[in-house]
Amino acid sequence: MTQFAFDKQIASQAEAVKTALTTGEIPQLDPKRPVIFAGIGTSLHACKVAAYWATELSGGRIRPAVVETHDYALRGGLGAEDQIVVVSHRGTKRFPHHLFERAKQVGALTIAVAGHGAKNPGGDLVLRTCEDELASTHTVSYTTALAVLARLVAKLVGGEAGAKFEAALETVPDAIAETLAKPAPIDVLPRLINKEPIFLTGYGIDELSVMEAALKIKEGAYLWAESMSIELALHGTPAVFEPRNAAIITVPEEDDGGRTEAFLTMLRDLNIEALTLGAGNYDLSFAKVEYLVRPFVSIIPLQRLVAELARRRGSNPDTTRGDVEPYKSAIDRVRL
Repeated sequence: MTQFAFDKQIASQAEAVKTALTTGEIPQLDPKRPVIFAGIGTSLHACKVAAYWATELSGGRIRPAVVETHDYALRGGLGAEDQIVVVSHRGTKRFPHHLFERAKQVGALTIAVAGHGAKNPGGDLVLRTCEDELASTHTVSYTTALAVLARLVAKLVGGEAGAKFEAALETVPDAIAETLAKPAPIDVLPRLINKEPIFLTGYGIDELSVMEAALKIKEGAYLWAESMSIELALHGTPAVFEPRNAAIITVPEEDDGGRTEAFLTMLRDLNIEALTLGAGNYDLSFAKVEYLVRPFVSIIPLQRLVAELARRRGSNPDTTRGDVEPYKSAIDRVRL
């Protein structure tokens, strides 16, 4: 059976996240000043989760902005009061550095969240996540970025809410290990063969996890995937559903107004294969945890699904087609 570096990176997450949750000093951001989280791709998804945490934990008192680094590096207002957190795993992409330069010109505080291999990621302060990933389809750099951002948010919010969140974070490494100990999602593969595109949906914080999962499916399995909120999936989107599609539906533990069940019923009526993802007896299962820390564990079975799809389809999550033509030449011509 083909083994990827991607598999090793997935398996490393419990220990890596534990280290990221307990190592290094975390700065105190000012809750009265603007907070902006910036990233690209997987890093942007981590930023979206961090902003969600801050808003939820503060009861809406703190509402961070989330921006794509490319966009914010080139346009948009910046001020001396801004506190800008830029997530970039290897710290080598050009637009994060452009953003740091813009921020420096106006005197804004900047924090880089980057891997240990990033020698000069920029920023006034640098918070480290994990060693550089060997696979180009990132996994552990996402969950360790979440760990660092979670600590930053807990300190930003402070008080009882921050303390409770920190207590929930302490359960995460064991929950990741428990999720990784579950059987690999091989049995569901026949339900996805020759199905494309794959639609992924979630409610609340789960919507942010399926954004990341859709990117992993594209990078590692070479399948077109699209993520959306459960509500958007019910509005207009059903017009494009056909039996050649498949769906992965995250089942919430919170009241979603019956939307998830309604959507699953619709998919059955339309003869569309639908896999369920959740904490319990579902097609793709993860350990039960507090609501706000679900992103750490809900992504794990989806990462593992990508690995199994890659083995079945002959794709390579380690290279994301960067080693074969014409993809290699086309990708190499674009400076990231």
